[in-house]
Amino acid sequence: MTFARPLITLGLLAALAACGGTAERFPVRAPAVTEKTPISFSSVEVRDVSLPTYAAAEEISVQLADGRLVSSTDVLWADAPERAVALELSQNLARMTGRRIASEPWPFEAFPDASLEVRFAELVATEAGEFRASGQYFVAVPDDRRERSGLFDLSVPFNPEGGANAIAAARGQLVLDLARYIAQNGLK
Repeated sequence: MTFARPLITLGLLAALAACGGTAERFPVRAPAVTEKTPISFSSVEVRDVSLPTYAAAEEISVQLADGRLVSSTDVLWADAPERAVALELSQNLARMTGRRIASEPWPFEAFPDASLEVRFAELVATEAGEFRASGQYFVAVPDDRRERSGLFDLSVPFNPEGGANAIAAARGQLVLDLARYIAQNGLK
């Protein structure tokens, strides 16, 4: 068994960080929303986003070919991942639907027409250049309309040579793709 590849990946992550042990933080910039998607609800609360422990951590993790996850305390997300993913998801849904959508706590006086929960089983960048997400979403409805749930399994490519910036851009695209998927399959 060789440890050269994991050490190279860790070295790559560490090289991204500033000299002197100062951690660098990488924001996720939302890609442009270019399409409109109609949904059946006028308001939706993104109530909860649950991430695996490694994905909820500040450190940006990379999954190696053998399945191990590596990270560096010098390469961090700019925001707490669960909060950030919930905000990205709600903002993407609001832009693509034109509806009143917000993450919890619900900021309006009137209650939302529906609540959305997303539970990720996987949210990870691979050393091969793929950012993957899988899990399940749940749409709760307080009136007599049909509640629903569904599974998702999505991925987007990125250039591993782009380092943490490429990983952050891929996560942004993946969350946009997930918002589109949920709008089309769970909020109709």
